[in-house]
Amino acid sequence: MTSSSPNASSPSPGDDAREVLASRCNAIEEAYEFMLAYAAQGLPSEQGSAAGSQIRDFLSKCDAALSGLADAITVCVERLALEPPDPYDAFIRVVDVDARAAQAAVKLVLAQPSIGSQLVDNLNASSHVRAVLTDLFLLGEVLKI
Repeated sequence: MTSSSPNASSPSPGDDAREVLASRCNAIEEAYEFMLAYAAQGLPSEQGSAAGSQIRDFLSKCDAALSGLADAITVCVERLALEPPDPYDAFIRVVDVDARAAQAAVKLVLAQPSIGSQLVDNLNASSHVRAVLTDLFLLGEVLKI
């Protein structure tokens, strides 16, 4: 057994928060990528295809990841002790608005009795969904997630 310094393997206080946030970001990005592929299939409904059986699962995971997204970012920023807090707080407010708008669109699609490719294509094109994705790409670089 080799010994190592306590700091070499000790996680930083922000590592868990980064991991939680990264998991949410991944769920949103994976849903978007799946939606792009689903939209390209030209399916009239979700019935009768392998992708159709998965669309609600991806959208539900996206919905869950969007719920409380701003709070998860706040926790991450706080645990990382990023200073000064003002720019982070201001951007978190932007993400909150974008995430709530994107989530409303996702919930609208989930409420439909059948989810066809055209509906998903319109969701993909939504400026709300694109805004939250862009927010997450920026945060990913800033927070190193």
